[in-house]
Amino acid sequence: MKKLFGTDGIRGVANEEPITTETAMKLGRATAYIFKNGTRRHRIVIGKDTRVSGYMLETALASGICSMGVDVLLVGPLPTPGIAFITSSMRADAGVVISASHNPFQDNGIKIFSGDGFKLPDKKELEIEDLIFSDKIDKLRPTAKEVGKAFRVDDAVGRYVVFLKGTFPKKLDLTGMTIAVDCAHGAAYRVAPAVFEELGAKVITIGNEPNGENINDKFGSLYPEVISAVVKEHGADIGIALDGDADRVIVVDENGQEVNGDQIMAICAQEKMENKELTDGVLVATVMSNMGLEIFMKEIGGRLIRTPVGDRYVVEKMVKGGYSLGGERSGHLIFINYNTTGDGILSALKLLSVMVRKQKKMSELSGLMTEFPQVLKNVIVKKREDLNNVPKIVEAINRAEKRLGDKGRVLVRYSGTELLLRVMVEGEDEGLINTLTDDIIECVKKELG
Repeated sequence: MKKLFGTDGIRGVANEEPITTETAMKLGRATAYIFKNGTRRHRIVIGKDTRVSGYMLETALASGICSMGVDVLLVGPLPTPGIAFITSSMRADAGVVISASHNPFQDNGIKIFSGDGFKLPDKKELEIEDLIFSDKIDKLRPTAKEVGKAFRVDDAVGRYVVFLKGTFPKKLDLTGMTIAVDCAHGAAYRVAPAVFEELGAKVITIGNEPNGENINDKFGSLYPEVISAVVKEHGADIGIALDGDADRVIVVDENGQEVNGDQIMAICAQEKMENKELTDGVLVATVMSNMGLEIFMKEIGGRLIRTPVGDRYVVEKMVKGGYSLGGERSGHLIFINYNTTGDGILSALKLLSVMVRKQKKMSELSGLMTEFPQVLKNVIVKKREDLNNVPKIVEAINRAEKRLGDKGRVLVRYSGTELLLRVMVEGEDEGLINTLTDDIIECVKKELG
């Protein structure tokens, strides 16, 4: 079992364990050791979002890395996918992102990419943890000219903007479109407006004045109603809301109606199917994606493959199967032929290219798939008991699945970060799924509450 790393790196309250300068320094040393192979000079990229605590963690990580004889490339505030891109394009040995994504500013997190821009597998994270909690590298102290140095990459934003523009079809542009963009006062506050403007759109930007404390504060993908109001006020063609580190996106159409990750995947999957670009007709999504997406994929001659929750598991399945498109309902979309992780701006560009090519409004495209009613509720539990060892809960789940038959599904899983059990039920009959959800929850409360 991992002690530090969760489903998306290490996360917690900044300046409390494990998000402290002491642990960050040890993490920097362990990461440098893991990726330091051979005799050449090694380099690790460090980027962050706009949280005030990013300064102290950046310094601590850089100190630990340099103490192991590895150089540091500091890129400053940049979206998580931008740091993955810079890591790969600059041929660095690894990349470190300081961000807690959509969490409030008092939280922070640290996640690591390997040199190819992919998130680390569980095995690597366990190796790093072992080094942090042991004394295996305590005495490894390069001296004199072997100590690492830190360099600032001043053109990181420009490099990433150029890369993103290059993912948009060369024969198309955004001239004549009005796009509302909410940057969540986060890492994309400079990148996102520049990309859309340079492709020809009129851009109305909000959430682009970070002060270290306002990241995700009533702005961004957690608050789609904010960008919805801006779209309606200005008559924009589309609204794009990013989260704090811009690795995911939520969209609203020209009427201010939300378009979730499943709907975006449906639009992009159909486009790829029509262009014969969807590898084996497969779309990869997590167990949280709506049944309607699965049915839609069958209707267009493709299929949906599901993974556990977490974009890292989507990416792993895509790499293993050679698949080109995947993502999460929450708005993490992976176009793996372009970038190695979820990229909110890139996803928006791919969606915009469909709109431009087909000359259709967002509201027309978003109706491709029909969503099944879905209920998701959380139950506080005292411990994470293996559900297979709790017969009454198993019986409740089985009863629900039998009632739904092939016209619905049940998903019960623990939260990766809290003592919560998440109960999700989908089906055609909204009243029935509410009843079934409540039955399971009552059972869980009696057995584990």
